[in-house]
Amino acid sequence: MRRLCFSVFGAVLGCSEPAPSPVDLVDRAGYEADVTTIAAPRSPRTPHWQAVQDLCADRFAALGFDVERHAYSTGVNVIGTRAGTTNPMERVVVSAHYDSVANCAGADDNATGVAATLEVARVLSRQPHDRTLVVACWDEEERGLIGSSAYVTRAKAAGDAIVLALVFEMIGYRSTAPMSQRSDPQLEAVFPDAAAQIAANEYRGDFALVVNDESASAAVADLEAIATDVGLPVVNISLLAPLKRSLDALRRSDHAPFWDADYPALFITDTADFRNAHYHCPGGTSDAVVDLDFEFAIANVKVMVGAAAKALDR
Repeated sequence: MRRLCFSVFGAVLGCSEPAPSPVDLVDRAGYEADVTTIAAPRSPRTPHWQAVQDLCADRFAALGFDVERHAYSTGVNVIGTRAGTTNPMERVVVSAHYDSVANCAGADDNATGVAATLEVARVLSRQPHDRTLVVACWDEEERGLIGSSAYVTRAKAAGDAIVLALVFEMIGYRSTAPMSQRSDPQLEAVFPDAAAQIAANEYRGDFALVVNDESASAAVADLEAIATDVGLPVVNISLLAPLKRSLDALRRSDHAPFWDADYPALFITDTADFRNAHYHCPGGTSDAVVDLDFEFAIANVKVMVGAAAKALDR
């Protein structure tokens, strides 16, 4: 960063350092510690589910957010809200689900996403923003996006102006080996450019997949610019309105309820079981911290921090 200096008639009165970019404030050590803490079985109503719910609530409160434990009919979301300074009615939501499937540590799915949401909350709480920032830990994603759906239903009924929803869904698994990335024939047919990009890379599982509806295209442009700076390969799939309700393979996380309510939304992922054989702990395997690539994960966090910061002050 270049120093800013002030002078009058040629006399330098003083210099100051510009504020650091939010991307530069992302803390890998703290992120890794949170992932390690979260990564244990936490299906709803189990002790560690409660512990992670408490972690989200306590961390948001410590960072100065107004905290709500949003109890709906079958579960509890944790919502943190930090009001914007000039456009407080407009909201940017950053989120991940905190539940796991039963008897699975869920390190990638989705301890990586919850820890990312906590880190976004920490970084973006350091200064005021024009729009309101909402951070959320969703419950019962694994049971059918129940927690995020409950929130979106309530938000829509209240007339909340959500200008962007950003969702983390598994961001910690990478493989640079050729043919480590599976694909989907239906998606290849509908999105040939993305398919060609993956094929040209010899089907290596070393990229972040960003999926959005067309109304979130500005956020994707911001994200891709930051991804270039941090060296994160990105494959983007952008859906026109009719497709966002029909392609089930791209509706498997908490962005889908936002799409259904016509809120702009995107999610970032390592593509789950299209790459990670430990997804949902099949056959007694474990979705464990030891299998994660934290350099890759933290790059995902950085691009979402940058995109959120841009959206909050656009």
